[in-house]
Amino acid sequence: MSKTIAIAGKGGTGKTTIAALLIKLLTEKGAVLAIDGDPSANLHMALGLPPAETVGAVREEMVDRRVAERIGIPRPDYLALRVQEVLVESQGVDLLAMGRPEGPGCYCAANNWLRDSIDRLAGNYDYVVIDCEAGMEHISRQTARDVDILLLASDPTIRGISAAGRMKELIGELRTYVDQIALVVNRVSDSLPPEIAQAIKEAELELIAVLPEDPGMMMLEVRGAPLTELPAESPLRKGVLALAGKLGLV
Repeated sequence: MSKTIAIAGKGGTGKTTIAALLIKLLTEKGAVLAIDGDPSANLHMALGLPPAETVGAVREEMVDRRVAERIGIPRPDYLALRVQEVLVESQGVDLLAMGRPEGPGCYCAANNWLRDSIDRLAGNYDYVVIDCEAGMEHISRQTARDVDILLLASDPTIRGISAAGRMKELIGELRTYVDQIALVVNRVSDSLPPEIAQAIKEAELELIAVLPEDPGMMMLEVRGAPLTELPAESPLRKGVLALAGKLGLV
């Protein structure tokens, strides 16, 4: 049975970076399905994979009556086929880009079919890593599968910690099952400021890792190079390795 890890948080906290480096580690342990839940769909760049057609575009097909009338097979089966077609396959990790959020219209049936298709697909992998959009729309809409580990990413700001606290509260209101929720504070220059430590305590968040600001990231960003090219001795790579160890993933 696959293990599902989701990374969520407000925008600009480095969710995609954490997801990409974690995916890189997990490919050494087994097959990984990476799900890019951000409408901007840039996880492929972080992993060094080509861009893909998105699941969002496929979902739009399912609510288009003209498409529904043309297909000669049941729509759930057609959706499952199309999900396979938009999957970007590579050595060790395959990528599924969710793409745009819902437009006008009713998506209840399409989302149910989509969730079932992704669940069946995910069963073929040892790990599923979801890079959520800013917020938790895919989880709140139930288009993401249940989660074993939810990492709430924050920068060392009160706004970031507050957003993580609200996300933890949201999980309690949903049908989505989450086994473990933990906080990762990213881009810390020195030590964690006492104000941030106090905010974490007040939000009743479990702090599992503090990841350092890594100067090597800037050069990769300038070149547009995959973030997985960070050397093994980089502070951030070491931090993500320690995080994976605490989660029992490596």
